[in-house]
Amino acid sequence: MAQEAILIIDDHALFRSGIVSMLATAFDSISIVDCASLHEALTIDAVVPTVVLLDIQLPGLSGLEGMGLIQQRWPAARIVVVSALDMPDTVGASLAQGACAFLSKTDRPDRMMSVLREMLEDPPATPNVGGAVCPSLTPRQAEVLTLVGRGLSNKMIGRRLGLSEHTVRGHVQGLLSVLRVTRRAEAVFKAQQLGLIR
Repeated sequence: MAQEAILIIDDHALFRSGIVSMLATAFDSISIVDCASLHEALTIDAVVPTVVLLDIQLPGLSGLEGMGLIQQRWPAARIVVVSALDMPDTVGASLAQGACAFLSKTDRPDRMMSVLREMLEDPPATPNVGGAVCPSLTPRQAEVLTLVGRGLSNKMIGRRLGLSEHTVRGHVQGLLSVLRVTRRAEAVFKAQQLGLIR
């Protein structure tokens, strides 16, 4: 029977080694598996990843290009993109493609641990309103959406949640994509209609 695991996909061996060591200490009851490419990761049979830590810049198929393959192979896995490319467009694209969270490689280790604990403990919320399935939001996206609904700026949301303004902007862009709107006001209106916020 396949074992649950955290799967790390990153082509930098030193980075992988450090993350494996840190996670093995923090999560001693779950397997930690690391791979240098998407191709290598998709051949794994021994484990079923609960969380996938995915780099964007990979040899061959990039993280963004291969995210759909990961979702097909392990539909229940929560993908957390970990990248040095932490510009808002990249963060937004990652979240829009289905990532549950985005971590910058410049983030502090405790930030990664907090996100991973959130992913391991709390499944993404998929409210069902009036028989219609609403867009699937992670706990973090739901928090950002609530604060956008209260009229807070990206800077204020970042202060409230302990995130950088770039990361918040990426979450907002991801929300716009998930809700299929182009402006914050439209996102708030649609989210209210779907019962995602009050």
